[in-house]
Amino acid sequence: MITAAADGSSLSNPGPAGWAWYVSDDCWAAGGWRHGTNNMGELMAVLDLLRQTRGLADDLTVLCDSQYAIKCCTEWLPGWKRRGWKKADGKPVLNQELLRELDHELAGRQVRFRWVKGHAGHPLNEKADDRARAAATAYRDGAEVDTGPGFEPASERSGSLAVVPDRRNVPEPDLFSAEPAAPPPRPGAAPRPADPSGPDPVEMLLVGLEQRLWTDEVRLDRDAMADLLHPAYVGYEASGQIRTRGSLLARAATLEGRAEVETLGVDVLGDEVVLVRSRVRREGEQLLCASVWQRVDGAWRVRFRQATPA
Repeated sequence: MITAAADGSSLSNPGPAGWAWYVSDDCWAAGGWRHGTNNMGELMAVLDLLRQTRGLADDLTVLCDSQYAIKCCTEWLPGWKRRGWKKADGKPVLNQELLRELDHELAGRQVRFRWVKGHAGHPLNEKADDRARAAATAYRDGAEVDTGPGFEPASERSGSLAVVPDRRNVPEPDLFSAEPAAPPPRPGAAPRPADPSGPDPVEMLLVGLEQRLWTDEVRLDRDAMADLLHPAYVGYEASGQIRTRGSLLARAATLEGRAEVETLGVDVLGDEVVLVRSRVRREGEQLLCASVWQRVDGAWRVRFRQATPA
Protein backbone atom coordinates (compact mmCIF):
# COMPACT_ATOMS: atom_id res chain seq x y z
CA MET A 1 0.00 0.00 0.00
CA ILE A 2 1.30 3.44 -0.96
CA THR A 3 -0.12 6.43 0.88
CA ALA A 4 0.92 9.84 -0.46
CA ALA A 5 -0.14 13.41 0.16
CA ALA A 6 -0.48 15.71 -2.86
CA ASP A 7 -0.62 19.48 -2.61
CA GLY A 8 -0.28 22.68 -4.63
CA SER A 9 0.67 26.24 -3.79
CA SER A 10 0.41 29.55 -5.64
CA LEU A 11 1.91 32.57 -3.93
CA SER A 12 -0.60 35.06 -5.30
CA ASN A 13 -3.03 32.77 -7.14
CA PRO A 14 -2.27 33.16 -9.96
CA GLY A 15 1.43 33.68 -9.60
CA PRO A 16 4.57 31.63 -8.97
CA ALA A 17 3.22 28.17 -8.29
CA GLY A 18 4.48 24.85 -6.99
CA TRP A 19 3.22 21.30 -6.56
CA ALA A 20 4.45 18.33 -4.56
CA TRP A 21 3.57 14.83 -3.47
CA TYR A 22 5.10 13.15 -0.45
CA VAL A 23 5.35 9.57 0.80
CA SER A 24 8.48 9.79 2.95
CA ASP A 25 11.73 11.74 3.16
CA ASP A 26 13.17 9.28 0.64
CA CYS A 27 10.18 9.29 -1.69
CA TRP A 28 8.71 12.60 -2.87
CA ALA A 29 8.71 14.94 -5.84
CA ALA A 30 8.06 18.63 -6.48
CA GLY A 31 8.00 21.11 -9.32
CA GLY A 32 6.24 24.23 -10.41
CA TRP A 33 5.87 27.09 -12.83
CA ARG A 34 6.62 30.76 -12.98
CA HIS A 35 2.89 31.43 -13.33
CA GLY A 36 0.07 29.15 -12.22
CA THR A 37 -2.86 28.69 -9.84
CA ASN A 38 -3.49 26.70 -6.68
CA ASN A 39 -5.80 24.37 -8.57
CA MET A 40 -3.20 23.73 -11.26
CA GLY A 41 -0.72 22.80 -8.53
CA GLU A 42 -3.19 20.48 -6.82
CA LEU A 43 -3.97 18.65 -10.07
CA MET A 44 -0.36 18.47 -11.21
CA ALA A 45 0.74 16.94 -7.89
CA VAL A 46 -1.80 14.13 -8.32
CA LEU A 47 -0.94 13.71 -12.01
CA ASP A 48 2.80 13.35 -11.42
CA LEU A 49 2.17 10.90 -8.58
CA LEU A 50 0.00 8.77 -10.87
CA ARG A 51 2.60 8.88 -13.62
CA GLN A 52 5.47 7.94 -11.33
CA THR A 53 3.55 5.03 -9.77
CA ARG A 54 2.27 3.75 -13.10
CA GLY A 55 2.84 0.00 -13.33
CA LEU A 56 3.45 -0.55 -9.63
CA ALA A 57 1.40 -3.32 -8.05
CA ASP A 58 0.81 -1.46 -4.78
CA ASP A 59 -2.59 0.01 -3.98
CA LEU A 60 -2.46 3.81 -3.96
CA THR A 61 -4.19 6.18 -1.54
CA VAL A 62 -3.90 9.90 -2.31
CA LEU A 63 -4.43 12.42 0.49
CA CYS A 64 -5.57 15.86 -0.67
CA ASP A 65 -6.67 18.97 1.18
CA SER A 66 -8.38 20.13 -2.03
CA GLN A 67 -11.99 19.07 -2.54
CA TYR A 68 -11.63 20.39 -6.09
CA ALA A 69 -8.85 17.93 -6.94
CA ILE A 70 -10.69 15.02 -5.34
CA LYS A 71 -14.02 15.73 -7.03
CA CYS A 72 -12.30 16.23 -10.39
CA CYS A 73 -10.77 12.76 -10.13
CA THR A 74 -13.71 10.92 -8.55
CA GLU A 75 -16.93 12.66 -9.66
CA TRP A 76 -16.69 15.26 -12.41
CA LEU A 77 -14.39 13.78 -15.06
CA PRO A 78 -16.93 11.37 -16.66
CA GLY A 79 -19.56 14.07 -17.15
CA TRP A 80 -17.08 16.60 -18.52
CA LYS A 81 -15.74 14.00 -20.92
CA ARG A 82 -19.24 13.06 -22.16
CA ARG A 83 -20.01 16.72 -22.83
CA GLY A 84 -16.83 17.26 -24.81
CA TRP A 85 -14.97 18.79 -21.84
CA LYS A 86 -17.61 21.41 -21.24
CA LYS A 87 -19.41 22.25 -18.00
CA ALA A 88 -23.17 22.02 -17.59
CA ASP A 89 -23.50 25.67 -18.67
CA GLY A 90 -21.64 24.93 -21.92
CA LYS A 91 -18.45 26.76 -20.98
CA PRO A 92 -15.09 25.01 -21.42
CA VAL A 93 -13.75 23.22 -18.35
CA LEU A 94 -10.81 24.99 -16.74
CA ASN A 95 -7.43 23.25 -16.53
CA GLN A 96 -8.60 20.96 -19.30
CA GLU A 97 -5.12 19.83 -20.39
CA LEU A 98 -4.30 18.59 -16.90
CA LEU A 99 -7.72 16.98 -16.51
CA ARG A 100 -7.41 15.08 -19.78
CA GLU A 101 -4.07 13.70 -18.63
CA LEU A 102 -5.56 12.74 -15.27
CA ASP A 103 -8.39 10.94 -17.03
CA HIS A 104 -5.82 9.02 -19.05
CA GLU A 105 -3.74 8.06 -16.01
CA LEU A 106 -6.73 7.04 -13.89
CA ALA A 107 -8.17 4.73 -16.56
CA GLY A 108 -8.09 1.14 -15.36
CA ARG A 109 -6.51 1.96 -12.00
CA GLN A 110 -7.87 1.55 -8.51
CA VAL A 111 -6.90 4.75 -6.71
CA ARG A 112 -8.41 5.85 -3.43
CA PHE A 113 -8.68 9.56 -2.64
CA ARG A 114 -9.11 10.84 0.90
CA TRP A 115 -9.63 14.41 2.05
CA VAL A 116 -7.51 15.78 4.88
CA LYS A 117 -7.78 19.21 6.41
CA GLY A 118 -4.96 21.47 5.30
CA HIS A 119 -2.63 23.23 7.74
CA ALA A 120 -3.96 21.09 10.57
CA GLY A 121 -0.85 19.15 11.48
CA HIS A 122 -1.33 16.08 9.27
CA PRO A 123 2.29 14.94 8.82
CA LEU A 124 2.14 13.90 5.15
CA ASN A 125 0.04 16.89 4.13
CA GLU A 126 2.38 19.30 5.91
CA LYS A 127 5.42 17.78 4.18
CA ALA A 128 3.76 18.06 0.76
CA ASP A 129 2.63 21.61 1.47
CA ASP A 130 6.14 22.65 2.56
CA ARG A 131 7.66 21.29 -0.64
CA ALA A 132 5.01 22.80 -2.92
CA ARG A 133 5.42 26.20 -1.28
CA ALA A 134 9.22 25.90 -1.48
CA ALA A 135 8.99 25.21 -5.22
CA ALA A 136 6.69 28.21 -5.75
CA THR A 137 9.05 30.41 -3.76
CA ALA A 138 12.03 29.21 -5.79
CA TYR A 139 10.30 30.07 -9.05
CA ARG A 140 9.45 33.49 -7.68
CA ASP A 141 13.05 34.12 -6.64
CA GLY A 142 14.77 32.39 -9.56
CA ALA A 143 16.44 30.03 -7.09
CA GLU A 144 17.16 26.31 -7.24
CA VAL A 145 14.18 23.96 -7.08
CA ASP A 146 14.61 20.71 -5.19
CA THR A 147 12.63 18.29 -7.34
CA GLY A 148 13.03 15.36 -4.94
CA PRO A 149 14.01 11.72 -5.52
CA GLY A 150 10.65 10.51 -6.85
CA PHE A 151 9.91 6.81 -7.19
CA GLU A 152 13.05 5.05 -8.35
CA PRO A 153 11.22 2.41 -10.46
CA ALA A 154 9.23 5.10 -12.28
CA SER A 155 12.10 7.57 -12.55
CA GLU A 156 13.55 5.49 -15.40
CA ARG A 157 10.41 5.79 -17.49
CA SER A 158 10.02 8.35 -20.26
CA GLY A 159 7.03 10.64 -20.47
CA SER A 160 6.96 12.11 -16.96
CA LEU A 161 5.52 15.58 -17.20
CA ALA A 162 7.71 16.63 -14.31
CA VAL A 163 10.98 16.48 -16.20
CA VAL A 164 10.45 18.22 -19.53
CA PRO A 165 12.90 21.13 -19.88
CA ASP A 166 11.99 24.55 -21.23
CA ARG A 167 13.91 25.08 -24.49
CA ARG A 168 12.42 28.34 -25.72
CA ASN A 169 15.70 30.21 -25.28
CA VAL A 170 18.00 27.53 -26.75
CA PRO A 171 19.48 28.45 -30.19
CA GLU A 172 18.55 25.81 -32.75
CA PRO A 173 20.28 25.94 -36.16
CA ASP A 174 17.78 23.59 -37.81
CA LEU A 175 14.53 21.79 -37.13
CA PHE A 176 16.00 18.73 -35.43
CA SER A 177 19.19 20.09 -33.87
CA ALA A 178 18.11 20.43 -30.22
CA GLU A 179 19.60 18.15 -27.59
CA PRO A 180 17.35 15.37 -26.25
CA ALA A 181 15.39 16.01 -23.08
CA ALA A 182 17.38 15.57 -19.90
CA PRO A 183 16.58 12.45 -17.79
CA PRO A 184 14.86 12.85 -14.43
CA PRO A 185 17.15 13.19 -11.38
CA ARG A 186 18.21 10.09 -9.47
CA PRO A 187 17.94 9.88 -5.69
CA GLY A 188 20.79 11.81 -4.10
CA ALA A 189 21.46 13.92 -7.19
CA ALA A 190 21.98 17.66 -6.83
CA PRO A 191 18.80 19.71 -7.38
CA ARG A 192 18.33 21.16 -10.84
CA PRO A 193 18.38 24.94 -11.04
CA ALA A 194 15.11 26.65 -11.82
CA ASP A 195 14.79 28.16 -15.25
CA PRO A 196 13.82 31.79 -14.66
CA SER A 197 11.25 31.51 -17.41
CA GLY A 198 9.78 28.38 -15.82
CA PRO A 199 8.74 25.17 -17.62
CA ASP A 200 5.41 25.78 -19.27
CA PRO A 201 2.67 23.37 -18.17
CA VAL A 202 1.08 23.36 -21.63
CA GLU A 203 4.40 22.45 -23.24
CA MET A 204 4.87 19.63 -20.75
CA LEU A 205 1.41 18.26 -21.45
CA LEU A 206 1.92 18.36 -25.20
CA VAL A 207 5.04 16.23 -24.85
CA GLY A 208 2.87 13.63 -23.11
CA LEU A 209 0.20 13.84 -25.82
CA GLU A 210 2.79 13.46 -28.58
CA GLN A 211 4.16 10.36 -26.90
CA ARG A 212 0.67 8.95 -26.43
CA LEU A 213 -0.02 9.21 -30.18
CA TRP A 214 2.58 6.49 -30.74
CA THR A 215 1.14 3.97 -28.28
CA ASP A 216 -0.98 0.96 -29.22
CA GLU A 217 -3.68 2.38 -26.97
CA VAL A 218 -4.20 5.19 -29.49
CA ARG A 219 -2.93 3.81 -32.79
CA LEU A 220 -5.15 0.72 -32.60
CA ASP A 221 -8.23 2.58 -31.35
CA ARG A 222 -10.05 4.82 -33.81
CA ASP A 223 -11.95 6.74 -31.13
CA ALA A 224 -8.81 7.41 -29.09
CA MET A 225 -6.98 8.62 -32.17
CA ALA A 226 -9.88 10.78 -33.33
CA ASP A 227 -9.84 12.57 -29.99
CA LEU A 228 -6.28 13.75 -30.66
CA LEU A 229 -6.57 14.69 -34.36
CA HIS A 230 -7.57 18.17 -35.53
CA PRO A 231 -10.52 18.21 -37.99
CA ALA A 232 -8.16 19.66 -40.64
CA TYR A 233 -5.29 17.24 -39.91
CA VAL A 234 -2.77 16.59 -42.68
CA GLY A 235 0.26 14.34 -42.29
CA TYR A 236 3.26 13.80 -44.57
CA GLU A 237 4.45 10.26 -43.85
CA ALA A 238 8.01 9.04 -44.20
CA SER A 239 6.89 6.91 -47.16
CA GLY A 240 5.87 10.06 -49.04
CA GLN A 241 2.13 9.47 -48.61
CA ILE A 242 -0.11 12.34 -47.57
CA ARG A 243 -2.72 11.44 -44.99
CA THR A 244 -5.85 13.37 -44.08
CA ARG A 245 -7.70 12.84 -40.83
CA GLY A 246 -10.16 10.49 -42.51
CA SER A 247 -7.57 8.35 -44.24
CA LEU A 248 -5.48 8.06 -41.08
CA LEU A 249 -8.48 7.03 -38.99
CA ALA A 250 -9.38 4.44 -41.62
CA ARG A 251 -6.02 2.78 -40.94
CA ALA A 252 -6.24 3.04 -37.15
CA ALA A 253 -6.81 -0.64 -36.43
CA THR A 254 -3.77 -1.66 -38.54
CA LEU A 255 -1.19 0.83 -37.28
CA GLU A 256 1.69 -0.45 -35.20
CA GLY A 257 2.54 1.38 -32.01
CA ARG A 258 5.07 0.45 -29.31
CA ALA A 259 7.47 3.19 -30.36
CA GLU A 260 10.15 4.91 -28.31
CA VAL A 261 9.62 8.68 -28.54
CA GLU A 262 12.45 11.06 -27.67
CA THR A 263 11.48 14.72 -27.39
CA LEU A 264 13.95 17.01 -29.17
CA GLY A 265 12.27 20.33 -28.46
CA VAL A 266 9.07 22.28 -28.00
CA ASP A 267 8.45 25.64 -29.69
CA VAL A 268 5.55 27.93 -28.84
CA LEU A 269 4.41 29.40 -32.15
CA GLY A 270 1.44 31.31 -30.73
CA ASP A 271 -1.11 31.34 -27.93
CA GLU A 272 -2.91 28.36 -29.44
CA VAL A 273 -0.20 26.71 -31.58
CA VAL A 274 2.82 24.65 -30.45
CA LEU A 275 5.42 22.70 -32.45
CA VAL A 276 6.72 19.46 -30.91
CA ARG A 277 9.86 17.91 -32.45
CA SER A 278 10.78 14.33 -31.70
CA ARG A 279 12.80 11.29 -32.72
CA VAL A 280 10.74 8.11 -33.00
CA ARG A 281 12.34 4.67 -32.89
CA ARG A 282 10.51 1.46 -33.53
CA GLU A 283 11.42 -1.88 -35.01
CA GLY A 284 12.93 -1.43 -38.44
CA GLU A 285 12.90 2.36 -38.64
CA GLN A 286 13.83 5.65 -37.04
CA LEU A 287 11.95 8.86 -37.82
CA LEU A 288 12.31 12.56 -37.19
CA CYS A 289 8.87 14.06 -36.63
CA ALA A 290 7.57 17.61 -36.46
CA SER A 291 4.02 17.93 -35.14
CA VAL A 292 1.99 21.12 -34.97
CA TRP A 293 -0.58 21.07 -32.16
CA GLN A 294 -3.45 23.55 -32.07
CA ARG A 295 -5.94 24.19 -29.29
CA VAL A 296 -9.55 23.90 -30.44
CA ASP A 297 -12.42 24.55 -28.00
CA GLY A 298 -10.03 24.13 -25.09
CA ALA A 299 -8.56 20.82 -26.31
CA TRP A 300 -5.15 20.29 -27.93
CA ARG A 301 -5.18 18.37 -31.20
CA VAL A 302 -2.45 17.67 -33.73
CA ARG A 303 -3.10 19.55 -36.98
CA PHE A 304 -0.01 18.79 -39.04
CA ARG A 305 2.79 16.23 -38.91
CA GLN A 306 5.80 15.60 -41.08
CA ALA A 307 7.87 12.44 -40.65
CA THR A 308 11.31 12.04 -42.22
CA PRO A 309 13.45 8.91 -42.15
CA ALA A 310 16.49 9.46 -39.90
